[in-house]
Amino acid sequence: MPYYRRVGEIPHKRHTAFRKPDGGLYAEELMGVEGFSADSALLYHRGLPTAIVDAVAVEEDRGSLTPNHPLKPRAFQTQDLKFGGDTDAVTDRRRLFGNADVTIGFVTATAPSPLYRNAAGDELFYIQGGSATVETIYGSLEVGDGDYLVIPTSCTYRVLPHGEVGLFILEARGHIGPPKRYLSAKGQFLEHSPYCERDVRGPSEPLLADGEDVEVLVRHRAGLTRYTYATHPFDVVGWDGCLYPWAFNIDDFEPITGRVHQPPPVHQTFEGPNFVVCSFCPRKVDYHEDSIPVPYNHANVDSDELMFYVRGNYEARKGSGIGVGSLSLHPSGFTHGPQPGAAEASIGAEFFDETAVMVDTFAPLDLGEAADASEDPGYAWTWSRRGPKG
Repeated sequence: MPYYRRVGEIPHKRHTAFRKPDGGLYAEELMGVEGFSADSALLYHRGLPTAIVDAVAVEEDRGSLTPNHPLKPRAFQTQDLKFGGDTDAVTDRRRLFGNADVTIGFVTATAPSPLYRNAAGDELFYIQGGSATVETIYGSLEVGDGDYLVIPTSCTYRVLPHGEVGLFILEARGHIGPPKRYLSAKGQFLEHSPYCERDVRGPSEPLLADGEDVEVLVRHRAGLTRYTYATHPFDVVGWDGCLYPWAFNIDDFEPITGRVHQPPPVHQTFEGPNFVVCSFCPRKVDYHEDSIPVPYNHANVDSDELMFYVRGNYEARKGSGIGVGSLSLHPSGFTHGPQPGAAEASIGAEFFDETAVMVDTFAPLDLGEAADASEDPGYAWTWSRRGPKG
């Protein structure tokens, strides 16, 4: 995250003796990305963050990924996914899509997750209904409907739902942050950014827990390992720096509008390795007297476009069967645009009450088994109003 935070107790100078009440040293840990050349945080532990007593490989079957072949637009209904019994945000998330850069999944969580750490990349949550406490080594964050949550690589955390919470989850092979064009050379949000530091929430106090022989599930490039730590990893008495989990609500994103229809980059909210995330929010729409507020037909020749419809009524998809909880996938190689009649119907509109999260990837998205289980097979033909030939 691009600005400095200080939480809990830390010494005056880095890398100096910081002693516990009993005279022993707190264990200093540098959590940093890109070696020692990018954002970092210094954390001070009561125990040793290196003290493991066991490490066991964990088998995992996330199901297969299959290409979008034959190539066609597709729609999916996350509300049709079945989650049985107590489900948690880590082990029960269902993989919908993926490629070498990002895995995209969904879960309706009702039970506490295990302690978990993704050492392969950052994670981005979008909370689609409900609320939860997310406990981390940096402290706790309360999240609810409409919140984005960025969890940095190798941050140990667990999710404690308050009842039932829906989570749309991106797992990156790298780091997720605000678009660079919204930041100054020193990392401050610029005046043209659609959100800023005032909108961002981070942990505000330490989270301390006691325990011995505590298990943590770790995702890494080779798979999953379950570590057993000698003491509880939630033992950080203080930390400071620019790397930590952070959240902000989609309602705090300020839409950028114009006299005529604005292109999707004005909605960009995050960037990751070979993908971007955009927020489409309720907004006044184009005010030229002849403007057509819904998107024009367009061929994104270098990217797949995945849209998650989270609130309201998305004007360009009226009549297609798309509703709240739906996903649409418009792949590179397919020219996509508004449903028949939507362009004409939008002329003269002054306001769109729609909220959606869009993920554009610069490599094709393959389909997971959860996508197969929730697909609307008629969506591809809704522009012609005819079924498949034959």
